[in-house]
Amino acid sequence: MKLGFIGLGVMGNPMAQHLLKGGHEVSVWARREASAADVVAAGATFRSSPAELARHCEVVFTMITASSDVEQVTLGENGLIHGFARDSVLVDMSTIAPTVARRIAGNLAIRGIDFLDAPVSGGGMGAQNATLAIMAGGKADVFDRIKPLFALMGKTILHVGPTGAGQITKACNQMVMVAAIQAVAEAAHLAAANNVDFTKVMGAMQSGSAGSRVLDFFGDKMARRDFAAGIEARLHHKDYALIMAEAARAGAPLPISAQVWQQLNGLMALGWGKEDTSSLLRVLERYTT
Repeated sequence: MKLGFIGLGVMGNPMAQHLLKGGHEVSVWARREASAADVVAAGATFRSSPAELARHCEVVFTMITASSDVEQVTLGENGLIHGFARDSVLVDMSTIAPTVARRIAGNLAIRGIDFLDAPVSGGGMGAQNATLAIMAGGKADVFDRIKPLFALMGKTILHVGPTGAGQITKACNQMVMVAAIQAVAEAAHLAAANNVDFTKVMGAMQSGSAGSRVLDFFGDKMARRDFAAGIEARLHHKDYALIMAEAARAGAPLPISAQVWQQLNGLMALGWGKEDTSSLLRVLERYTT
């Protein structure tokens, strides 16, 4: 197929390369052409604008950080909407506001262009290994059409409902995961306050009902005091802003998430946004010493 990819960062770069390895023709665009160099070297074609990219593609994938950026790349001047043919598909794999996903879908639908919101979980390692969890919202028949392409990038691939459902599912995932990181940080902090080795505490927890992937990964980073970014904390902070805005819109009380968001706010205020979310431990240490 003739595919496009926009958003060639830590995750988007390997995702686009998996599509190339799958035998597809891939066009790419980036604000800084240099950021597309690796993918172009692997066989992709650089296009001059999102609209020009869309003119050469049946399906375009986007993997961009902010809601406003996805909207601009799609609907703005020289945006994808101005190049797409009818029955083309935009698959946004970013984590953005559900309301923005629905607004983009509505604008595209007027021109006969289909849309899936398909955010992912698994981080940079999952993108490199093609083991991402992909949670897609949109029409079931469009999902079925795109599923073989998803299979080149991910391992767990689910259609979770209509447009916007993918973003709601990703929000739920982030809520549980980051709340668990905060809980692990508090456990590490309590252990240290009582002069108990958290490595040993974690060993006991791992074999009990508190065992989890979050404890294994983030607990280990806390125990070793390795706060180099696996996933930059600023991205989780961004996700929580989306979660709390959606909660306010829907009138859904999220008391634990509200507390975790405040801890993430503290982390950002301390200048640790580009470090790992395991730095939530350091937020506790900073404000209690």
